[in-house]
Amino acid sequence: MEDWVSIRNIKAKNPKLGTRKIAELLGISRNTVKKALKSDEAPAYNRGVTKINEYVEPFEGFIKEAFLKKHLKASRILKDIQSKGYEGSQYALYAYIRKELRPLGDELSKNNPNAFKSYETVPGEQMQFDWAHYTVPIGSELVKIYIHHTILGYSRYKFFDVSLSITQSDVLNALEESFSMFGGVCERIQVDNAKVFVDNASRDNLVWNKRFMHFCGFYGVKPTRSIPGHPWSKGKVEKPFDYLENHFIMGNEFRDFADLRDRLKAFQDEINLLLHGTTKEIPKVMFETKERLSMNPLPINSATGEIKRYVGFKEEFRKVTGDCLISYKSNKYSVPHYFAGKEVWLKVLYGTTLKIFSAKNKEIASHSVSLLKGEVFIIKEHFIGYRTNQFDSIAKSTSRLITRFGNYSNIHKFIDNVKVQKRINPSDHLHKIANLFEYYGDEDCIVAMEECFTLNMFNAAIIKGYISQQAKIKEEDINLFNIDLPKGDIKRDLQEYKL
Repeated sequence: MEDWVSIRNIKAKNPKLGTRKIAELLGISRNTVKKALKSDEAPAYNRGVTKINEYVEPFEGFIKEAFLKKHLKASRILKDIQSKGYEGSQYALYAYIRKELRPLGDELSKNNPNAFKSYETVPGEQMQFDWAHYTVPIGSELVKIYIHHTILGYSRYKFFDVSLSITQSDVLNALEESFSMFGGVCERIQVDNAKVFVDNASRDNLVWNKRFMHFCGFYGVKPTRSIPGHPWSKGKVEKPFDYLENHFIMGNEFRDFADLRDRLKAFQDEINLLLHGTTKEIPKVMFETKERLSMNPLPINSATGEIKRYVGFKEEFRKVTGDCLISYKSNKYSVPHYFAGKEVWLKVLYGTTLKIFSAKNKEIASHSVSLLKGEVFIIKEHFIGYRTNQFDSIAKSTSRLITRFGNYSNIHKFIDNVKVQKRINPSDHLHKIANLFEYYGDEDCIVAMEECFTLNMFNAAIIKGYISQQAKIKEEDINLFNIDLPKGDIKRDLQEYKL
């Protein structure tokens, strides 16, 4: 602009002055002079479209609300998005805020102070989810925790939970617990662009995480996300974190994780009874009288009438060693010896409890997760009867079986047949059978005994082989306590029962 003005002024005062001389006087190129003399209008500066950093883009909406509405510092915003999976540099974030948000913030504060008004929904329409991390004193140490928050958009009824890690299983478990507390789900759930939800967060090519989509399909809730550039779309779930930090986190100390979780639940109950500033109603009352009836029901097991639980987290498989141990994060944990050599799968709750399941989705062991390394944690009951010649007497094993299966009409006949076929060591087989049955439901065990009658073979190997084979029929849908008894003749190669 300044060059254009200077060039034209010099030429107007000295019409005979050539372009070369003007260029020398101003220290610019001759072409610039020629263009200025040909154009009657000043050149307009065209900034072009600013390309947002690829690491910043998935968190654009969150950053905008944090900076423009909550007025958080860039350093605080950096910590928050890092906890949600941000992998970019602090310089990329700071540059985005400096170039894009500071001018926008000044303009909004002048012209539209209510730019981020919350979007209101009807009962049962929308629920929102988010988490935040804090460092709190637990016992004698400072521990990093993650607090999960689910809120119903209409009533503002809230659910809080806490974990020591932030894996996808932690997030889905917290969501599932919130669904259970609400007694249903809304039509859709609003989330952000964290990796546990979205594989590709770009505006033009959104790709949802496959496991999260399977979870949503299981519960019949439609996932929606906060689109970058719409920071107001998830404000309902983020606002209560400020209240939680000021009224629960700050100044509190906790004896242990259980104390932290119990007190968080008490805080949850307390905040749900406070008059809400926007709705001017009490969230719990609004939920119970208006929103609960509008929510979609949870999936029910038609056979048992119980609420189904999502089991799509069967990803961390382990093979049990011959010593009845599995490895998890540099430590070893015991499982019942009947599962030695078998595959099991793991679920970690809240980062504190390790649950171990058989391939048939039955919980077989539970351990507290240790923060130590290279340790072995044993539950003695897992090794009863393991590689030993000391067995219960025939009388004791018989009593255990009759006491448990007294309503099974063929229990005495089954025991007699074991004694007849295994005359040398019936106590060994009855002991192993009684112990094995401890890990399965009554009907499962009865099916196994009926199979022995079908095959006319009565021993521990047949029982163990049959139950192991049945576990592979349906990995996810089979229900241990809902197996129909076999009908008609069943013929199977005896090699399938080989130990």
